[in-house]
Amino acid sequence: MRTEPTSAAGNTTLGSPETCRIPYEDSRVVLMVVYSAVCVLGLPANCLTAWLTLLQVLQRNVLAVYLFCLSLCELLYISTLPLWIIYIRNQHNWSLGPQACKVTAYVFFCNIYISILLLCCISCDRYLAVVYALESRGHRHQRTAIFISAFVFVLVGLVNYPVFNLPMEKSSCFEPLGMDATIATYHYLRFTFGFAVPLVTLAFTNYQVFRSIKLSMSLSMAQKAKVKHAAIAVVAIFLVCFAPYHLVLLVKAVIFSFFGGAMDAVCAFQGRLYTVSVVFLCLSTVNSVADPIIYVLVTDHSRQEVSRIHTGWKKWSTKTEVTYFKDSEETRSPTALAHTYTFPKPVHPPGSQPAEPGLQCSPERLPEEFC
Repeated sequence: MRTEPTSAAGNTTLGSPETCRIPYEDSRVVLMVVYSAVCVLGLPANCLTAWLTLLQVLQRNVLAVYLFCLSLCELLYISTLPLWIIYIRNQHNWSLGPQACKVTAYVFFCNIYISILLLCCISCDRYLAVVYALESRGHRHQRTAIFISAFVFVLVGLVNYPVFNLPMEKSSCFEPLGMDATIATYHYLRFTFGFAVPLVTLAFTNYQVFRSIKLSMSLSMAQKAKVKHAAIAVVAIFLVCFAPYHLVLLVKAVIFSFFGGAMDAVCAFQGRLYTVSVVFLCLSTVNSVADPIIYVLVTDHSRQEVSRIHTGWKKWSTKTEVTYFKDSEETRSPTALAHTYTFPKPVHPPGSQPAEPGLQCSPERLPEEFC
């Protein structure tokens, strides 16, 4: 699979697939297994997350706006994974045309950085809601969250739009061997603003949230431990998924700058780093499975919501079957229909009813962002 554009218009790209030996087979099995697993696990997880967060959005929950947008972004990316699996299975031969390759690569690049920025938005929103609970009351609005989310989508989309103007190699699709001064600069910027700054933001906001919760006298030790583990998990998953890939980008840019663009040296280094590069890139897609689990599916409120929906479906199904059975009996017995028939009460599909009061997180317990 690809990680960055192989060339930039008007520049001579070093290390193209035609001049460097690419060890495709070394990573083929790992890539296919991981991408397949992410596709199988991430699709239902993000579908469920999108549904649960949509219910929260309809209940005017601000944080749910970011989570809903994140799940939609992940679903869009997961929908392209079968194309990359086919590409890897076909010995890295892209047969769907250059435009399809560019669209798929564009979705990939946008997914990485939209996800990272939305994770920062989620952490900042939690930070305001917990650390500045009184000051932020009345200032956190869904309209603001929607505007920020839209701005993130537009910004990342515009930054990655040059993908459509890049020339394509004959049969490959954005393999990670191209390098020139423009791409090296792009790597530095991606590492700084796409990884380092968000990492500092996540670490700072989650630490402050935990520190604020730790000083609270109204929470139990178990609740404080829950917040601590959640904060650690957020930063740890971010590091595991995104640090290796961005460190590789930094190393490649530094090596290019060090050798001054010497083609043979850069080409040899790129060939040795190829397997590591694509495997770390593959690791970044695990974020599509980890995010819905950490932020939504493991929370008490989400488990209660899933249980409520499941119970509602069972009741709805049972009432539907009983109504159908009565209708069948009454159709066969006109006399019974005349004397005993009563109209059933309206039956509503689950999910459209408001949650029971007992299932909501109370203010004296954890804030809604951790429920």
